[in-house]
Order: sequence, then structure tokens, then C-alpha cells
Amino acid sequence: MKLRIYMIAYSQVDREMRDGGSRIFAETAKCGVARGHDVHVFTSEEGFESFRNYGLINLHYTVIRSSRYRRLGIYLLYVIRAVKLLLLMMKLIPKEANTVIYSSSDFWPDSIPAWILKMRFKNVKWIAGFYLFAPNPLSAESPYKGKRFIRGLLYYLSQLPVYYLVRRYADMVWVTSEPDRWMFGSRLSPEKVVAVRGGVDVKTPASIPEPAKKRFDAVFIGRFHPQKGVLELVDIWRFVCQKRKSAMLAVIGVGDLEDELRKKISDYGLENNIVLFGFKDGVEKLRIFKDSKVVVHPAIYDSGGMAACEAMACGLPGVSFDLPALKTYYPKGMLKTPCFDLKAFAENILKLLNDANLYKKTGKDALDLAEEWDWDKRAEELLEAIKRA
Repeated sequence: MKLRIYMIAYSQVDREMRDGGSRIFAETAKCGVARGHDVHVFTSEEGFESFRNYGLINLHYTVIRSSRYRRLGIYLLYVIRAVKLLLLMMKLIPKEANTVIYSSSDFWPDSIPAWILKMRFKNVKWIAGFYLFAPNPLSAESPYKGKRFIRGLLYYLSQLPVYYLVRRYADMVWVTSEPDRWMFGSRLSPEKVVAVRGGVDVKTPASIPEPAKKRFDAVFIGRFHPQKGVLELVDIWRFVCQKRKSAMLAVIGVGDLEDELRKKISDYGLENNIVLFGFKDGVEKLRIFKDSKVVVHPAIYDSGGMAACEAMACGLPGVSFDLPALKTYYPKGMLKTPCFDLKAFAENILKLLNDANLYKKTGKDALDLAEEWDWDKRAEELLEAIKRA
């Protein structure tokens, strides 16, 4: 059965593939094209460049231009984008009976137009990507403290109407981890809420040789965002360096906290112990993984996070906090640390570096877990889920 799949990624504001939701989107679209389905992507200028560079070709693109509004800030930009795509969707008339629309995130530019199309045409199936529940800004677990409180409040409030619409009208929801599935259970049957987790490339790492001597004791990859614990990581690494003065940390990523991160590294005198690589992808990123011993995932609020598993596919054992979502997301290959004990996190890193047997066992578990995440298998499973919607 040939499907027409409308895929919306209009909230994309980066020209690089920086987050897991974008990779899920790209790999699913790529698999859909390979299986002969008619895939049509609605995205921004940044999204178009990002997806084309990722290898998403031989499909239809509708690029809605709005870059000139970026100076107004991210929230006004998202409102403008939602309105622009909404107007476009009002003109769109799906003709095929087997039409599916996939919104890649809970952000308004992706989810609201998808809901409108669903309301206009009852034959359309709506699959909603909902990969992270916004933390309550008043909760102790919220990473949006101090000057970030208003941003966290706006994020939380903007997600509430989308959560209602998805629960009420979506035919299927894709979430990141098992605990999030039950947030939709009262409205949707369990088989209609899919824990995606994500995927990794398990073939390319095997083609990259191991260095004779690894330069970095640990590597971090992720957005420089309060949820990812990148500022806490500097404290953790200071504790590591108290026991291992020459310890080296590689940091891959970019984001809003970069200036604060650089200042904190300087304040602690860790310029010779932490190397910031910026955004890296492909073989260049994998070479840094291969040159590292441990992957650190210090997220303080997360529903999963597939970036660490990319390093685990290179045989690196991991360390994280014992977040509820990570119990099922990373059931093995990663030492879990009591939340949010920074010294204990550092001790787990040192355990792996100092105990050869523990390192070998945890590294093997990490590699075994990564094999289960193979993108070819995962994208095929997601395409089958689309057919079930």
C-alpha cells in the first residue's frame, strides 16, 4: 500500500542536525522514500539545508521562508511560522485516501497546522511527535531557574494546548521513552503510543580505526541547554581533576549556554582539561568518540537522549544520572548516579577509568545496546507504525 506522507518540521531553526527529533524525522523520511512512498516535507530554510545535507533527496519539499523574523525572538518566530503554515494548510487538499501527516515536534509551527489538516479531512491520519514534556517551572526538577524562569514558564504554557490537542485528536503519538507512553494512555490505546527511543549508525564506527592511545578520558555530546547539564559537567570535571590532574574532557555541541560554559571553565582553571569542539557530525564526530574512553550524559531533565548512544556504538561505556526515563532508555552500558550528586557522578567516571574489568564489561554492554538501536531496523519499525496509524 503506497502512502502519501506529509512531514512537518517547520520549527527547525538550525542548519545542522543537532537534536534527536530531527534525526528521527530524517531517517523516517529516508526510509519512506526508499520504500516507494510519496513523502512531502514542509520545513524552513534552515530545515531544508539541514535535511539536504543529511542526504534527504528524491522527495518533495515545500520551504516556507521566515528567516527575516528571527530577530523578533524564538517565541514570536514560532507564532509567525505557525500562522504561515496554517494558511498554507488551508489551501492543501489531500486527494489520496492513504494520507498521513507527521508533526515532528510539539512546537506550534509543527503541531497546530497538522491538527488543522486533521480537522479538515477526516481521512487524514495524524501522527504527533511529542518527545519531551516541558517541566513545570515551579517544580524542583525544573532546569529553568533564576533568569531562565520566564523562558521555562513560556515553554510550559505553550505546550499545554498542544498536549490537549494531541491527546484528543491524534491517531498516534511518538514519544521518546516508556514512561512517557502512559501520559497519553487514557485517550489512546497502548499500541497507538510508540516509544521511539531513536537510533544510531552502527556500521560506520566499525570502519574507523582505534587510536594507539586515547587522548580524552571522557566525551560529552549535546546541546548547550539547561536540561543537558552542561554547566554541571564543569563541576563534575573539576572533581575528576582533583583525583586525576591531567584528565581530559572533549565537549561536542553548541547552544545558548556557550558563553557561560566558557566562563565557568576559565573560572575553574580547566582550560587545559576541557576542549570545546563546537558542532561536529559524521566521521569527524566519530573520530572524537574513538579518541575517548567514556561518554558522559549529565542531563538533569530528559526523556532519553540518543546522542550518548552514538558514542556507545563506538564501544564507550557511559555515566548518567538515574533519571526515571533512563532506566528503560539505557538499561545497560551506563553507570547510573543518584540525582543530582555531582561528586558521585565524578566517582563513577573514575571507577570506569580505574577498573579495567568494569570498563570492559560496561563497554560491551554499551556496544550490545547500540546494536539494538540500528537505524535501518528502527526506521523500518517506525514506517510500519505509520501504516498502523
